[in-house]
Amino acid sequence: MKITFHGAAQAVTGSKHLLEVGGRRILLDCGLHQGHREESERLNREMPFDPGTLDAIVLSHAHIDHSGNLPGVVKNGFAGMITCTFATRDLAAIMLPDSAHIQQYDIEYLNRKREKQGLKPLEPLYDAEDVTETLKHFMSIPYNRSFPLFPDISLRFLEAGHILGSTQVELTVREKGRSRVVLFSGDLGRPGRPILKDPDMSARADVLIMESTYGGRNHEEQEEALQRFGGIIRRTFDQGGKLIIPSFSVGRTQEVLYYIHELVARGEMPPMRVYVDSPLSFDATEVYKIHQECFDASMRDYLYSNMSPFQFEGLHFTQGVEDSKALNYDQSPMVIISASGMCENGRILHHLKNNIEDEKNTVLAVGFMAEHTLGRKLVNGEKLVRIFGEEYQVNASVEVINGFSAHADSDALLDYAVRTGGEAEKIFLVHGEPDQCDILSARITERTGIIPAIPSRGDSFEL
Repeated sequence: MKITFHGAAQAVTGSKHLLEVGGRRILLDCGLHQGHREESERLNREMPFDPGTLDAIVLSHAHIDHSGNLPGVVKNGFAGMITCTFATRDLAAIMLPDSAHIQQYDIEYLNRKREKQGLKPLEPLYDAEDVTETLKHFMSIPYNRSFPLFPDISLRFLEAGHILGSTQVELTVREKGRSRVVLFSGDLGRPGRPILKDPDMSARADVLIMESTYGGRNHEEQEEALQRFGGIIRRTFDQGGKLIIPSFSVGRTQEVLYYIHELVARGEMPPMRVYVDSPLSFDATEVYKIHQECFDASMRDYLYSNMSPFQFEGLHFTQGVEDSKALNYDQSPMVIISASGMCENGRILHHLKNNIEDEKNTVLAVGFMAEHTLGRKLVNGEKLVRIFGEEYQVNASVEVINGFSAHADSDALLDYAVRTGGEAEKIFLVHGEPDQCDILSARITERTGIIPAIPSRGDSFEL
């Protein structure tokens, strides 16, 4: 058995891990790298393996840093099956076309600059036709059912609790008369979060590949985060300002709506105008509504009582560009939730450009911001940022609430490592920046005696 880490190695983006066993080549996730534009462009175009030699791809969930380069590998010769849950397939069916649209938009921007420099134009990584072809390769299976991926390799999906349809990938491999369990955590959610079930802790791994996004940090308690959220809304509205929330269209947006609904339902906030300015967020919310098999008991209780956190007084989903632009001319208090979550593309850039220099306004970060992204620069307190190539003074307040994170924190990750990998022969830490990996590694070693490996991009391990 051989594992090679081609992405999300000492980084939190571009998840891509190649498992070679029994003559088969299985890719775990196939995500896009996000961050520095030039570095991302290079990494996303480079194929560190021949896609035509892959036998299968197993997808942990639909977020673009895990699924976004699927059309790229199909375009370059992959002909096998892409296996995932039903909810992940439905989300990918809306997210990958949106990604293709962004690719087209970005390449047009780059080509205008290249034309001025006398350089040849570039093609997008993939287009809508590539996405259509990719969706033909999807095959969905339910949670907790053993599926024969190949004669000596079986697959089982376990709840990861990160976003709708997210899974841990359990592969039981029979090789040379020996059976071993390879467990890939995907992205793990936090226990006790609303809407989704908690992560399943029942697997026991011989080889554990696990995320470490918040390996060295713990989140604030959910109730504390909710109270701070209410306070930020009240303060911003009292100033007559807008609250701008960069948010991933899938997962985070739905949770933010849940928390707003909760504050209003408790009587702690009056009804307010809330705009979700992302067509993808609207489509994703519709997908959420039809996959109740992923919901926890409290969410089902909401639905059985004819309430929904995705429908309440004052909530508006904008669709057209003109509706989006109109929000910038309306100077009354409101909440604007818009993608992308790391402020790298999409309509959020226009809202930041138009509102970030006004001290009445607040920008609220409710999720992880990767290195070199505009979101990270704002969270780090930079007072001068570039948006669409122009500099803007950051006069708006910038707040951070990690209590809404869709990722497990350090304590939850340690608990997961001990329970699922406490007797593993090898643990690999991925999907985390180096400092977070190092802290989590030390904690795991202290509890289990196992020294986890922290691979760099391109590292291979024989097991």
